[in-house]
Amino acid sequence: MKSSILVINCGSSSLKFALIDTTTQQAVLTGLAEKLGLEQGQISFKHAGQKDSQALREANHAAAMHAIIARLRELDLLDSVKAVGHRVVHGGEHFKASAVIDDTVIAEIEKCAKLAPLHNPAHLLGIRTAMQQFPGLTQVAVFDTAFHQSMPQQAYLYAVPMQLYREHGVRRYGFHGTSYRFVTGEAARLLNKPLEETAFVCAHLGNGASAAAIKGGKSVDTTMGLTPLEGLVMGTRSGDIDPGIFGYLASELGLDVNGVTDLLNKKSGLLGLSELSSDCRELEDAALAGQPEAILALDIFSYRLAKHIAALTVALGRLDGVLFTGGIGENSSYLRARVIKQLGFLGLQLDEAANEECIRGKAGRITTADSVPALVINTDEELMIALDTAQLAGLSV
Repeated sequence: MKSSILVINCGSSSLKFALIDTTTQQAVLTGLAEKLGLEQGQISFKHAGQKDSQALREANHAAAMHAIIARLRELDLLDSVKAVGHRVVHGGEHFKASAVIDDTVIAEIEKCAKLAPLHNPAHLLGIRTAMQQFPGLTQVAVFDTAFHQSMPQQAYLYAVPMQLYREHGVRRYGFHGTSYRFVTGEAARLLNKPLEETAFVCAHLGNGASAAAIKGGKSVDTTMGLTPLEGLVMGTRSGDIDPGIFGYLASELGLDVNGVTDLLNKKSGLLGLSELSSDCRELEDAALAGQPEAILALDIFSYRLAKHIAALTVALGRLDGVLFTGGIGENSSYLRARVIKQLGFLGLQLDEAANEECIRGKAGRITTADSVPALVINTDEELMIALDTAQLAGLSV
């Protein structure tokens, strides 16, 4: 292998990575370091269909990066790394596209940390660690928010004093943009339509979930807002909620703002509704076994998603297709069916057999031939990051 891109997705206690061959655009080596900062930190690798894991003696991001470099050297892949691409959740309004990392870019990412306090500091840690470990290589930041910078003001402004927007950046930013870019391009290809002539609603459904209206390959509206808390019901996040609940819960429970925010981010969503689990697979098993709490949680999840999909079509003016992606979107035929059956008035008719087949990595159309298309598409954010990185590093792909 002559040339590859190392893709880094750094979380506060994790580091996910992939080595992408620029010729084949395939992942050669992937892995995940978990429980960083804890005694039981470990890193797992997957190469040539084989998986293995090892404990990290010092469970921190630097140790994880050292382990990655050691594995690259062991597999004779280290010299193939020509650039490093980093996922960065929040780029604010400053970044409308991916950027080569320098001191100015780092400073701007730091400024956005107040908008994503759980994410951006971790990304910066990963960036600085990678710059130490790969001195001289081009490093690129790929922002989740950049894709949504095409939204019009009527979509991204909140109805609050404009001073809050001008001085504090209070607006809707949106997330999952890298996934949306990949998925809409794939959908246009599968439907044999020029991307610039398409109008899709795409739902990226995982523990974090959002939906977006994408017209001509550009975001025109989305469900997440200033933070990833707004919008759909998620694994542990509430999604849309009456802002008045902050004052009410502060009074009733004796919580401060941070306490209420923690409750809405970590103890709500599917977990809070079901009081069983935040894992969609576990809830589906419980629902199929007749547990009413699980049924209710999934009913609320699917209803809210269907309602948002319908609302997002207003931004499009028409609907060329509904796209499902992310861990839940790609694998939960149960939830997809419940959502599509609520969208019959938009011209969607479920093909039940096709829907049941689209799990465990199989993508395709899940509506009937005479229906508005609904597609399951396996997202590949790592590839999008690698392609952006290669382009900005001047590498051919």
